[in-house]
Amino acid sequence: MLTIFFAIFILPLAVHAAWWLPQDRPGNWSTADWSSAGLLRPARENPDAMVRVYAARVGRWRGVFAHHTWVVVKERDASRYTRYDVVGWGRPVRMDNWAADGRWYGQDPEVVGALDGAAAEALIPRIREAVAAYPYSEAGGYSAWPGPNSNTFVNHVLAAIPEAGIALPPTALGKDYRTDGSFAGFAPSRSGVQVAVKGLFGVTLAWVEGVEVNVLGLVAGLDLRRPALKLPGFGRIGMDQAVGSAAANVSKP
Repeated sequence: MLTIFFAIFILPLAVHAAWWLPQDRPGNWSTADWSSAGLLRPARENPDAMVRVYAARVGRWRGVFAHHTWVVVKERDASRYTRYDVVGWGRPVRMDNWAADGRWYGQDPEVVGALDGAAAEALIPRIREAVAAYPYSEAGGYSAWPGPNSNTFVNHVLAAIPEAGIALPPTALGKDYRTDGSFAGFAPSRSGVQVAVKGLFGVTLAWVEGVEVNVLGLVAGLDLRRPALKLPGFGRIGMDQAVGSAAANVSKP
């Protein structure tokens, strides 16, 4: 068992750390690049309703094993995007603190899920309701590990729109912290089941999320829907994870 644990969890994390840590990256918050990565056109040029879920590696040594995720919405004919994040200071839930498609600590975001048009328009009210109902929105309601954190928040929102079929990457540390307080239940996509202990240990078996084993927040497993291997540090190795009505058109305009 120790050999299996080392091979599946520790070895991939160590290899990714050996690649990540020597690279030249921003050393602090103030010098990092938080500007738009150019993934979205100006809102006025895109009349359709839109939903995006983004993920970007976090800063410094934590980028070895973790992504930060956030949600962006825009109603039909709206002149601006709305971005929702959770952060670790003050009141956790933030709106429009950064560009909708902004870099996170200098790291370019990737699209996790994309919905446009009628599909997005139908889900945006439920997304806003889920944001308002997030149970850890008061000051002090954030814990980087094992959660609740930014990824706990985004999975809480995705659980309100299971038909979107969006799953967070395995490196979204804290995503398995169940906000309903339960030990077991449906996975956020409601396409399977999950057993989870405060984000520290758990197993998920679902069509959207795949097969995942969580040990101290590190996740390993398989994605069967969009075939990929899931490894600590590296995340997904295989087919692109971006899904939704706009998944075929998520590159820079």
